[in-house]
Amino acid sequence: MFLLISNSLVKELAQQERERMSIWARATERLAQAENEADLEFLFSIISQNNSIPVLVADDSSHILDHRNFKLPEKVKDGEEGFEVLSPRNREYLQRRLAKAQGGVPLHELAATNPHFLEVKVYDNTYQYIYYEDSILLWRLSLYPYVQLGVMVLLGIIVVAGVFYTKRAEQNRVWVGLSKETAHQLGTPISSLMAWTQYLEATGTDEEVTREIDKDVKRLSTIAERFSKIGSVPELQLEYINETVAGSLDYMKSRISDKVNVTMHLSDDDHGVWLSRSLFEWVMENLTKNAVDAMEGVGSLTITTGGNDDKVWIEVADTGKGIARKNFSNVFNPGFTTKKRGWGLGLTLVKRIIEEYHGGRIFVKESEIGKGTTFRIELPGYRKKDLRK
Repeated sequence: MFLLISNSLVKELAQQERERMSIWARATERLAQAENEADLEFLFSIISQNNSIPVLVADDSSHILDHRNFKLPEKVKDGEEGFEVLSPRNREYLQRRLAKAQGGVPLHELAATNPHFLEVKVYDNTYQYIYYEDSILLWRLSLYPYVQLGVMVLLGIIVVAGVFYTKRAEQNRVWVGLSKETAHQLGTPISSLMAWTQYLEATGTDEEVTREIDKDVKRLSTIAERFSKIGSVPELQLEYINETVAGSLDYMKSRISDKVNVTMHLSDDDHGVWLSRSLFEWVMENLTKNAVDAMEGVGSLTITTGGNDDKVWIEVADTGKGIARKNFSNVFNPGFTTKKRGWGLGLTLVKRIIEEYHGGRIFVKESEIGKGTTFRIELPGYRKKDLRK
């Protein structure tokens, strides 16, 4: 509505300018036929009132006879009289403006069809033609609605960004609160289980049983530690990617079906990476578990590492059911899941750990329905030989 009203006002102003130029043209026509000094003064006063609309006066051959209110490339004045004169450069500039407006059409034809060209009869068979452009004021007014609309759109973007940022900050607070509370709640039973494990060892319980119980208790302790780190900025340490990836899969191998063939292709040139090892192991475990679930316990899982001077990458490829291309980015959104059971938070957590805590990125490199999916992690990397220096 704002644009419609503004454009309506601009059209009305443009119509007024056309009427003013029509009066100006008639005054110019009468000037050649004026018979007394009073008529001359009156007509000159009408002509001189135009101090905003750019005007050109040309003959049948499109030669410039007069001009008014154009911003010319240079100002040249007559040395004796002090009047501004039309220099060759200025004349060439005005001729180009007129030729561009004409577009190769004769002036007498334009005067009959284009409102910006007016025909003036000077003598019986002599005609001049007036070409005028919109004034600077009209041009500015025509742009003003769009400028204001642009400002309104920018303001809208800022508001939306502010709402998005507030929502994200609120989500982060929920993450932090949930993580810290989970770590806190796990702390007490874990300590109790550790004590009971020691008691069982002291009472002569089978060593293999107590060893497995102790392994799972330590696993719970690691999970609690991970949750506590999610709620705060973790401390990063220098790790080597091949060793870290291999170590992170040790726990999962014993818990993966024998029908899943796990293969690792580790790069020959190992790279150093600044990591929170416990959080990165969590990432690898989540990706591995998702891959096994996608294959429904049967298929091939391939872990590949590599890198160069700038980055280190890890790829986790499975032969599962695949992901539709339209969901490549959606899989990282909270609540998105293709499983019948699950919260849809695993990949969201993975993305947060990789991007916010390690300065890297994770994405779906490729996927095909019925054939499998490859996730790729990229992290800032350092060559081992450079680190030794």
